[in-house]
Amino acid sequence: MFDDIETTINQNSTDKTLDRRSFLGIGAATLGGVLIPGLSTAASAANFKTGIIDTGSRRLSFRNIHTGESFSGVYRVGNKYLPDAFKQINMVLRDFRTNEVQSMDPRMIDMVYTIHRMTERSTPFEIISGYRSPKTNSMLRKNTSGVAKKSLHMQGRAMDLRMEGFSTKRIRDIAKNLNAGGVGYYSKSDFVHIDSGDVRSW
Repeated sequence: MFDDIETTINQNSTDKTLDRRSFLGIGAATLGGVLIPGLSTAASAANFKTGIIDTGSRRLSFRNIHTGESFSGVYRVGNKYLPDAFKQINMVLRDFRTNEVQSMDPRMIDMVYTIHRMTERSTPFEIISGYRSPKTNSMLRKNTSGVAKKSLHMQGRAMDLRMEGFSTKRIRDIAKNLNAGGVGYYSKSDFVHIDSGDVRSW
């Protein structure tokens, strides 16, 4: 599985690629006991009506703008999610302020994958926010407008993203057309919020 997965971490401005052994060491120390929802079940519910047919593997690429860490690899094959890939996804999308890791919702990851496919670009998404701890969410609510008290970021069910060289407004339109979850457009901050909650937009 690791042949298709690469996680890159910038530390002191130096790129360092984690090999299998070092990543498993981090996994044992940081991800112990974390369960990944839905990985033991079929993923058919996360096939959206887009005209895109996926019977093989699903690959996704994104970069956390705060840590410089990135994920690029296959996270799902057929109707099965790959636990090793999700360990890395969870790590890259952790709350960088508290360093807390949360299992990310596979359905939300499928949404992000589908949106990426529909952009017809290979450029990775830039991630502004993935998992957000209650402590971080509370802090942001005090200092930033538009932060929900019961944000789905705290459940690992939301991501804020954009793509270099691609219209953020267009990403918003693609996401809304999926009719699969929540979509928020923040033009001044230049990002789109995607979540696997009820279908709604703002």
